[in-house]
This record gives sequence, structure tokens and C-alpha cells, in this order.
Amino acid sequence: MRSEKADLLNEVIRSRRSIFPAQYIDKEISDDLIREMLENANCAPNHKLTQPWRFKVLKSSAKGRLGDFMAKKYKEEFVGQKFLEKKYQKLQSNPRRAAAIILICMQRDPDERLPEWEELAAVATAVQNMWLSSHAYGIGSYWSSPSVINYMNEFIEMNEGEKCLGLFYMGYYDEQQPMPKRENSLSRVEWIME
Repeated sequence: MRSEKADLLNEVIRSRRSIFPAQYIDKEISDDLIREMLENANCAPNHKLTQPWRFKVLKSSAKGRLGDFMAKKYKEEFVGQKFLEKKYQKLQSNPRRAAAIILICMQRDPDERLPEWEELAAVATAVQNMWLSSHAYGIGSYWSSPSVINYMNEFIEMNEGEKCLGLFYMGYYDEQQPMPKRENSLSRVEWIME
């Protein structure tokens, strides 16, 4: 049986898109709204309630410091290799374009009662909850995972065993987003009845 709640949920899930920092407009996201998105992230399923996600919110000048740090690390990482000036510039400028950035981190269960993939999956579902929440509020979001996230403990203090899995860029936007060209869901489903 169809319900208004289910229809609304379907609309939010099916219309969500990656919205990139180059598309953001200059408009702040309130701290209260970010807190609400993080509360929704905290409702993600996770085996044995390990809640492995850790989030670090960057706003104001911290965004520029992050951009400078990532660009510097990228340059160091690719000395004498395939350094791309365009990528260097993007790493430096994208954080400044965002209204806020959330560092997506994971803290393994200290007793390692679960395989790591389950905790990674829990973090991903928490991020999906944030993504759907930001989309519902008209805020564009994008999960980026450049190689320089492996050095994030040099940028910000992290607990032992905690690691950064990516950056969640957020910003308001005013462009209409095209629907992606996805194959029919049935092409990826097999029904087994016996």
C-alpha cells in the first residue's frame, strides 16, 4: 500500500545527486542544520552498535587551511611523478567553495568484534543519511576521497586507530541538476524463488 511518507522518501532517494564544489553558491549553512544532518547520520544501522563513524566539521578559515594542506601534500606526494597543476588547484580551491566540509572518519571497535568491512559499511550508511538529509534541505553534497586523506592525521588530531575515509563537501546551489542515466534496477536483480 502506498503512503505519502513512502512517496516522499522515494522522491528524496531517487532525486539525490552529487553536487560538486564548483556548483556551490556563497551561502552559509547553519550550525543547527549541520547538527540535524549529523543526528540523522547517527541513526545509521551498525552491527553491535559500534557506531564507528567520527565526523569533524570544518567551517570558516579551517576550510582554507584544509585546502592549502591538501594541495601541499599532493605536491609532495607526486614529486617527480604525474603531478597535475589542475588537480593541485582543485584541491586548494574546492574547500574554499564549500559552505562546510565534514571529514568522514572511522574508529574501529577496539575489540575488533566485527570485520572491518562491516564498520566501513556502517560509516557509508551514516554518510548516506547525511547525503539524503542535505538533499532534502536543498543543500548539495559530494563525498570526495583524494589520496591525500591518508595524511589527514597531520592536519587534525585523530585518536589512535581512527582514519579518514573522505571529505563530505556541502553547499547551497541554484542550478537544476539533470537526472543521471542509470540502467533499470531490474537489470541488476536476480529473483530466486525455489
